[in-house]
Formats: sequence, C-alpha cells, structure tokens
Amino acid sequence: MTEFWLISSPGEKTCQQTWENLVRITTKQNNLSVNWKFHIPDLKVGTLDVLVGLSDDLGKLDAYCEMIAHKVAQYLAEVLEEQRDKLQENLLANGMDLGTYITRFQWDMAKYPVKQSLQNICDIVSKQVGQIDSDLKVKATAYNNLKGNLMSLERKQTGSLLTRNIGDLVKKEDFVMESEYLETLLVVIPKVMYKEWASTYEELTDMVVPRSSRMLYEDNEHGLFTVSLFKRAVDEYKHKCRENKFIVRDFVYNETELAAGKTELTKLATDKKKQFGPLVRWLKVNFSEAFTAWIHVKALRVFVESVLRYGLPVNFQAVLLRPHRKSIKKLREVLNSHYAHLDTANLGRHEPGMDIPGLNLHQGEYYPYVYYKLNIDMLESTVKV
Repeated sequence: MTEFWLISSPGEKTCQQTWENLVRITTKQNNLSVNWKFHIPDLKVGTLDVLVGLSDDLGKLDAYCEMIAHKVAQYLAEVLEEQRDKLQENLLANGMDLGTYITRFQWDMAKYPVKQSLQNICDIVSKQVGQIDSDLKVKATAYNNLKGNLMSLERKQTGSLLTRNIGDLVKKEDFVMESEYLETLLVVIPKVMYKEWASTYEELTDMVVPRSSRMLYEDNEHGLFTVSLFKRAVDEYKHKCRENKFIVRDFVYNETELAAGKTELTKLATDKKKQFGPLVRWLKVNFSEAFTAWIHVKALRVFVESVLRYGLPVNFQAVLLRPHRKSIKKLREVLNSHYAHLDTANLGRHEPGMDIPGLNLHQGEYYPYVYYKLNIDMLESTVKV
C-alpha cells in the first residue's frame, strides 16, 4: 500500500495516552493499520486570522508541491528509458525510500527554522519548489530537443528507402563522378516491380547508358538502384519515372557532406550521453528536495488545522497510519466512532461542498479529526488534495 493517512486528534490527559488509545482501536483490537507517531515541532501559532488565511494557502501549496514531486519523478522515469527498472532506487528522500522517510519524519530545522513565522516558512517552501519547477522546464527542454534531434537522425538511418538517409548505403564508385555530360541517379523500386524496371529503365528516355542499373541495397519492400544518363535528359527521365511509379531520390554524392552528417549523429549521441549522468543526478537531488518540502507542507497543514479545530494551547497528537488494503472502510468507521465526540457542531452533517471558514473540508470530505491522505506512488497521476 502506498496510501497513508495523516491525522491528528486532541491530546487527552497526555498525548501519549491519545497515541495509546489510537493504537488500541486500530491495531490491537482490529488490526486495521500500521501506525507511527508523526513528529511536528513547536511552531509559532500567530493570530487566528493568519491561521485561517494560511489554511487556504497551504492547501494550494500542498497541491503544488505534490505536482512538482510527481513531475520530477515522471521525468526521471522518462530520462532513464531502458534503465527504468532502476527508478525506485533513485526516488529517495534524504537518502531513504519514501515510506521510510515519512514514517521517520523529522522536521528539517536548517531549511525551515521553527523560529520563523508560519507564513515565512510557507514562503521558503514556495520559493524553493518554484525554483525546482523553473529549472526543470529549462533542463527538460534542452534535453528533449537534443534527444529529439538524435532520434530524427537515427530514424533517417533506419527507415524506409523512401525516406531514410541513403548516404551510408552508397560508395563513390557507384557514381559517374566529375563528368561534364553524364549523371547517376538513385531510384527506389518496389520489389514487385523489379522485372518491370529491368526491362524498361533503358527505354524511358533517350540517352540512357545501357546496362548502367545496379541494385545497391534492399529492404523489406524496396530496392535502391542506380542508373546513369546524359545530364540533359535527367528532368525528362525523372518525369517518366514518376509516371511508372519509380521513385527517384534527390541525392548528390558529396563526401564532405556525408562525413558531416555522420559526425553530427556521433556528436548528438555523445552529447546525450554526457548530459544523461548530470541530469539524472539533478533529478534525484531535486526530487528529494520537492518530496521533503511536500511532506513539510503536510506537517504545516496538520499543525494549522489542529490549532483551528482544537484550539489553544497547542495540544494534539499527529499520527501517520497505513491502512491494510482490505480494511480501509472498517478503519474509517472505527476512527469516526472513536472521535465522534469531537464533532460537537455536527459539521459532518453539513451538505458536501459547504465552505466553513478555517476548516479545510476537501470538497465536502469532513471527519471529526484532522485528516489528510498521502499517496507516495510518484508515477500515479497527481490528485489535487
């Protein structure tokens, strides 16, 4: 299961008692989930108005951070190509697999100083993740352009004789070179028309060199043939070929240009290989940055919503649960029943979609306790929360 539930409930006599009671109803009595304490430091509360405003802003920041983490992970999968089986070992957070990171979550005091206001911490996260998004667009555009140009050249090397680059299929001796009067054409002939070509190519126009046609290359559907003739008959010959469904390829043998084409292909392949390693490293590092920022935003949301829901002084226990696959419905029922006393205003009976300031109801999804779903499958489509 890659789905986790991040919840909080008000401290009872002690937060430890809150934790023990939750473990009792979810694991010891029913075996519905695996639970971990989710440690949130003492953050600056600020005023109620600030918290209400932050509640909405954090919802947007949460969705944005999740989206960027997904984008980086999905682009890493794309870049790895045939090495995609190594994706999971590259999707780490602070050097840990994602499940381990969230179950052992520790607030990063260096990046997000708790002495700062909640708004300042949000601004730090927003700027950090926005920079990752901006840099990703630049790096992805450059690498995709390089990759696209390389693939285009490679297709020209391997496609049908009608479209592929035929420079690597011919040699200098296949052509009449440096002649004032004669020229060699390259003609693509469908396999079913070989006999027709052999019997007619000398007679399509005057001034064709007898027995000058020779097959240079053959693929599954066509053959590449030469034919030599006087230059002044070339235009008429091309016209006659079109009428007979013989395809003349426009080609002039030039060793310098052919060498340049091969050099370009080699250069692009080398450039792609050079950029691959640094790009993968950048994606690994910045995936970790985006993912850990996202989890910190989740922690901020739990803190803000818990203060709004349960009041001051700050006294709540945050818990991370991983539901067992077949126990999700039952777990929800047990939690709703256990925390029903918190629903003093019967908010759960409001119509879905009602906007109650200070409480993020997630499009009508409301529970007596603070609740956020967290899915760490980074290749699933991003779901706005």
